[in-house]
Amino acid sequence: MNNSAAAFLEKHNFPLNFDMNPIVDSLLYDMHEGLSGRKAGQDMIRTFCVPPEKKLAGESVIVIDAGGTNFRSCLVTFDQSGQPVIDFMEKTKMPGIERELSRKEFFDQFAENLEHLKDKSTNIGFCFSYPMTITEDGDGILIGFSKEIKAPEVVGAHIGKELAKALSEHGWTKKVKISLLNDTVAALLAGAACPEEGNRYSSYIGFILGTGMNAAYIQDVDEAYPGLKKQIIVCESGKFDKAPSSDFDTSFDQKSVKPGTGLLEKQCSGAYLGPLAYEMIQSAVKDGLFSKKFSESLSKIENLTLIEIDSFLHAPYRTGSVLGAKAAESATEGDYDLLHQLLDAVVDRSARLSASILTACVIKSGKGKNATEPVCILCNGTTFFKTHKVAVRVQAYLEELLLRQRGLFYEIISRDNDITLGTAIGGLMDK
Repeated sequence: MNNSAAAFLEKHNFPLNFDMNPIVDSLLYDMHEGLSGRKAGQDMIRTFCVPPEKKLAGESVIVIDAGGTNFRSCLVTFDQSGQPVIDFMEKTKMPGIERELSRKEFFDQFAENLEHLKDKSTNIGFCFSYPMTITEDGDGILIGFSKEIKAPEVVGAHIGKELAKALSEHGWTKKVKISLLNDTVAALLAGAACPEEGNRYSSYIGFILGTGMNAAYIQDVDEAYPGLKKQIIVCESGKFDKAPSSDFDTSFDQKSVKPGTGLLEKQCSGAYLGPLAYEMIQSAVKDGLFSKKFSESLSKIENLTLIEIDSFLHAPYRTGSVLGAKAAESATEGDYDLLHQLLDAVVDRSARLSASILTACVIKSGKGKNATEPVCILCNGTTFFKTHKVAVRVQAYLEELLLRQRGLFYEIISRDNDITLGTAIGGLMDK
């Protein structure tokens, strides 16, 4: 790295090329504490379910995917051979993004969004991508919102019960069975549903790196946790609070809607990498890293998104992005290089922390010891797959952390309509 960039990042406590093993160890300790019922950063939420052993067939289920910025809903029908067919797909904005909503307003908006699916099935699979305590009857009690959703009255509510009430008030005549699950559980179930012919996996992990970030894995029976049955565990990895924090992280966190919460998610996920990079760039301007003209130009930028950051990283000399346009006007070659390296450090840290989370999940599963039966990791999210070099770096870091250092085998996969498919399976599973 450019000496100026490295010195600047070190000055502001931003780690470069750091050893991921201490993070893995800290994550594993935190996971153990959470499963043991003690205070932990990660919630380690029990789901009381495992992937079904047989394919579903001849069933229809309403699917809701509510998380991040979008609210998606559709009807999924499994034909007699178990193949899913998706109909009536609609997408709108997630309630609570634009303004603060009361509990009733929040669920009324959900009911309005589902009007096109009224009474099309008595089964509803509800992927609600926020921290919940899952109850044994399949409902979920909201622990708290992330991703800047503004509906504080919903915290502590039984999501399924409240939605069923709202649907009844909006004219639904059939009594519905609503099964709540997290998007990472949906991803895990989608990975487990249809392995390629000839493949066999020893366990499954669901990983989301998009607007937010989270992971789920299958916890086997372990004498360290008396009474804990084999089941999918949702880690709520974004709440982990022991990763090193830079000055930029602290500055951005203080300006966020919920300071002091979701600290690891704010270092990794798409909703936050743009604002985090903005803090870094403005700090670099104040420290005099860039040329005078380019500094003046950068100081006029009011905010940044991951899309803008990623556009510059993929094509620095393209003028269609905010940073590319500013650079074309006044940046020196040294400015281009410095800005690219700073932004690359932001996304590389996201990849390193993501690899650390996945390593901890594979280790915690106790599987992956046989090369012919690796742990299947289904990854979901535009930040993972589309952000500059994130996916390839995660793969490289996992090769080192899992395969070379620990002799554990894994395979990263993706699947079309994974969250929809996994949520449909969750909506038809008996709790």
